[in-house]
Amino acid sequence: MALVTTKAIVLSTLKYSDSSLIVKCYTQDEGLKSYLIRGVLKAKKGGIKIAYFQPLTQLNINANHSNKGTLNSIKEVQVSYSYKTIYKDIIKQSVVLFLSEVLSYSIKEEEKNKALYEYIETGLIWLDIHDKIANFHLLFLLNLTRFLGFYPDVSEKDNLGFDLIEGNFNSLTSHKNRITGNSFYQFKKLLGINFDGIEKVSFSKHERQVVLKIIIRYFELHLDGFKKPKSLQILETVFS
Repeated sequence: MALVTTKAIVLSTLKYSDSSLIVKCYTQDEGLKSYLIRGVLKAKKGGIKIAYFQPLTQLNINANHSNKGTLNSIKEVQVSYSYKTIYKDIIKQSVVLFLSEVLSYSIKEEEKNKALYEYIETGLIWLDIHDKIANFHLLFLLNLTRFLGFYPDVSEKDNLGFDLIEGNFNSLTSHKNRITGNSFYQFKKLLGINFDGIEKVSFSKHERQVVLKIIIRYFELHLDGFKKPKSLQILETVFS
């Protein structure tokens, strides 16, 4: 058992008994970790509060980490970045709920990946301080693939189709996991831009849904065990 101080982002929570939670976090220093937070649902004044464990809350934690693959424990917790708008805005709440699901299904590594942590952290802060965020989740997911190891190979991007299995642009015969036509054109809009460039990208409601479905399919093809997020329908409703 080692005492560790690290930043952490909450990915998911699961009720455990009448008073406790199992909380899965992505930590800056030790990758993916799960914690048993005893008594948090009946917390007394001054104890660890359930409010700390909302989806994608950014924390500083002092925790006991076990090396035996068992659940860890948190001794002290503080919010490292307090969101100004995310928990007050129904659209941003829906985006965060959706992204927390995707991240839970996508991140499996139990070792340090500072670049991935900082990408998630920076993206969430961008979401919190900007207003035009209708396409944020699309770019967040596409650029997340850089850190997961399957960002599109753009070396042949002048070809007229994108192969979701191979992750590259080509002009081969069409198959069900190759996108062409308008879907392909809309997908390409997201390539090579950062969050500050997303405001210049325009999608209709239908186009946004098409691109999101393409990206979700891309994740399904490249990540073992990836599930279509339950909150996908909520997100589509919010942006419709």
